Amino acid sequence: MSTHRGWRLLIATWLVIGLGTVGTLGWLAWQGPLPEPARAEAEAPETVPDAGQTPAASHPAAALLSEPPPLAAVERAAASSGHAIAAPDPSLLEDGPHGPLPMIGPGGRSSIRAYARPFDRQDRRPRVGLVIGGLGLNAALTEEAIRRLPGGVTLAFSPYAPRPGPLLDQARAKGMELLVALPMEPTGYPLNNPGDRALLTGLPMTENQDRLDWVLSRFAGYVGVIGAHGPMRGERFALLGDRLGMVQQALHGRGLLYIDPRPNARGPERAWGRTVDLVVDEPATRGEIELRLQMLERLARERGSALGYGGEASPVLVERVAAWATGLEERGLVLAPVSVLIRPPEGMAQPLPARARAE
Repeated sequence: MSTHRGWRLLIATWLVIGLGTVGTLGWLAWQGPLPEPARAEAEAPETVPDAGQTPAASHPAAALLSEPPPLAAVERAAASSGHAIAAPDPSLLEDGPHGPLPMIGPGGRSSIRAYARPFDRQDRRPRVGLVIGGLGLNAALTEEAIRRLPGGVTLAFSPYAPRPGPLLDQARAKGMELLVALPMEPTGYPLNNPGDRALLTGLPMTENQDRLDWVLSRFAGYVGVIGAHGPMRGERFALLGDRLGMVQQALHGRGLLYIDPRPNARGPERAWGRTVDLVVDEPATRGEIELRLQMLERLARERGSALGYGGEASPVLVERVAAWATGLEERGLVLAPVSVLIRPPEGMAQPLPARARAE
């Protein structure tokens, strides 16, 4: 009897459980599916702040530690501010042996003015300019430099850059003036080799002219040339005054400026331009870069303007320049593009074309 009673209790228990389960499932079906908050949150698109927005932070240092805004947002902000630089103008180009070459356009219009960053020339604060070289060969590093550096910094692109077009467009959208780096025979050549298109002391004038045409035709939309390729500053070639003069005169005839990367060298004699006052990344250590940027500020206060050159766009150089430029105006100086700092040719009385002066 006890055995039969046990079986009846077991069967009754399972009937109760089964009926409860069916009832629960029926209630759930009537209520509809449960929400999925975790899944919805994971699939939501990431919201990126615009360039002008300040990220919320509980600590003052959070803004300094946050990632820089996306490059597209930086480009939009620059374009809306009116600082974006125009795309290459076909009326300022002519056919050359290796591709389009800059030329002075109708009415004397020149690249120096057409591709210059807008600047308030009534601003009487000491002006500091900075050219950063070694760009275009490493696309990721170049894009990071464009993203982080202020628009007043001038960028020098290598003529050997494989696909500079998109990078140049990004720099123009941010309002950054462009130079083409001109490889010339440096100290220590051939151990220090500026590439197979460099201007050399042992080549005939016609060959060097052909190489200059090749360099100038690699891309368009730049204000001029700097006689350096990265940290190699063409010292040997520059010692031959007639050859350097040929380069400057050719640039002048094409409406381009020339920046001499050798501190304390005489200013360009046959082209509008300037000599840099200081190289800021030799050696390229954090402490030395900071020290030289301070020296550049001091020179600007003493002389009214100063131009620095960073030969290699290394991560430490980009990071230090970006941090330094943040407080520049608070220290009573203004960051100026290179086109604002140029001077007339020291060995020529010929000014810029009339329309270029007016602009």
